[in-house]
Amino acid sequence: MQPIRRIRHCRCCGSPVEYRTPSDDNRERAVCTACGEIHYENPLNVVGTIPTLADRVLLCRRAIEPRRGLWTLPAGFMELGETTAEGALRETHEEAGAHIELQGLFALMNLASVGQVHLFYRAQLLDTHVDPGPETLEVALYREDEIPWDTLAFRTVRMALKQYFNDYRQGRFDIHCLDIDIDSRWAQAQEGSCPDPIDHDGHDD
Repeated sequence: MQPIRRIRHCRCCGSPVEYRTPSDDNRERAVCTACGEIHYENPLNVVGTIPTLADRVLLCRRAIEPRRGLWTLPAGFMELGETTAEGALRETHEEAGAHIELQGLFALMNLASVGQVHLFYRAQLLDTHVDPGPETLEVALYREDEIPWDTLAFRTVRMALKQYFNDYRQGRFDIHCLDIDIDSRWAQAQEGSCPDPIDHDGHDD
């Protein structure tokens, strides 16, 4: 797997950085060529929900790129100062304007090749009121046989939904930990850019 290299310039002095292994470390870091500052990069956390009402799941149709016009679960980058649960609630409110009650962590997805960890919570819709935010074109409730599988925005959303409905049919919900391999060619092409918060692989399985 190729390392993810997002940093181009020093955050302290603005000079270019070079990726090399410091003498007291065991992996490459972004090291400033001028002041010597070492910059550490850590995975980004993405948090979201699977909001449900009886046998239906709430989906949002994206109003922004990437994947504008495609359907997704409400989710996004975790913010500083909030827990994963608080972030999932916030994203659901911002994108769908939905009133929900969290029911527990459902899926943890490791996307090591793009430096992300995705966490989806199960959530109960408290009513049918929605008020989509500027990132959402529309919101809809779907039963399993109504899900627009061919126009889902991201692989992580597809996997979360398939696992959810599988557990729903069995009458019990577990916590699922999944490792997802995103095409390394995408990761190499995106070096130096900020990745999209949900997924980047346009080839759903």
